[in-house]
Amino acid sequence: MKNLGQLMKQAQQMQAKVTELQEHLAQMEISGLSGGGMVQMVLDGKGDLRKITIDKNLLDPNEPEVLEDLIVAAYTDAKNKVEIRVREAMTKMTGGLELPLDFKLPF
Repeated sequence: MKNLGQLMKQAQQMQAKVTELQEHLAQMEISGLSGGGMVQMVLDGKGDLRKITIDKNLLDPNEPEVLEDLIVAAYTDAKNKVEIRVREAMTKMTGGLELPLDFKLPF
């Protein structure tokens, strides 16, 4: 039973680390750019949008498609960067063991 107790303790420590990582990710700000920086999106480490900046020169009512495409591209860029940062942080924390970020233990 001593090994089971040690395993439970390690699992609780891992859960605490995951919780700490989730809190850290919520505080991160990761930028995505498109159009040479004319559109910028800032996401937190959870992928939630915090800010969008659009160069006023893009606000042409006759060509909304250009702005729409640049918004999607900036979001995609930011989201990809978030996923990379999250994956790197989880790999570092777990020593290569791949766990989902929403990993919860049953205690």
